[in-house]
Amino acid sequence: MEYFPRLLKKYREEIIPDLHKRFKYKNIMQVPKLEKIVVNMGVGEAIENAKALDAAMEDLEVITGQHPKVTRSKKAISNFKLRAGMPIGCFVTLRGWRMYEFLDRLINIAIPRVRDFRGLPDKSLDGRGNYNIGLKEQIVFPEIDYDKIDKIRGMNITFVTSAKSDEEAVELLKGFGMPFMKREQESEV
Repeated sequence: MEYFPRLLKKYREEIIPDLHKRFKYKNIMQVPKLEKIVVNMGVGEAIENAKALDAAMEDLEVITGQHPKVTRSKKAISNFKLRAGMPIGCFVTLRGWRMYEFLDRLINIAIPRVRDFRGLPDKSLDGRGNYNIGLKEQIVFPEIDYDKIDKIRGMNITFVTSAKSDEEAVELLKGFGMPFMKREQESEV
């Protein structure tokens, strides 16, 4: 039998019927789905040190299993010694099976390794069903060899869904097992 991502199977067998029943959609095609995951790593020190961008791209490639694309500055900012068109970061857009595999590793391996982790806030949504989280260290992923990194870098992860509202997006991500913070904990923090 051919290999099939675990979370894609869970989405088709458990999450779709649950969301269909909970939100009372007329058609099963209205059930929100995860469209893509964008992993972005800004490398500000690439202005002075070009090798920093190469190291960040290598880390991102190891984490996602896909070659990153370089982002370039749009404007020149003289205070930061930045000219238009200079490389200042990298990103990867994951779709399909790679997206589900990355989500599985993120939820079950990487996020529990974050220091003092108490849950992700469910307020990081943009109003159109897209969710953003920021990680302060790339070393929470087990693929990264701690001895071979030159510097600890953070990254931004965006989950783009087809949900029409934030509530639907949160329920979709909860179905995948995203560890959101409990309401009682939010008032204490």
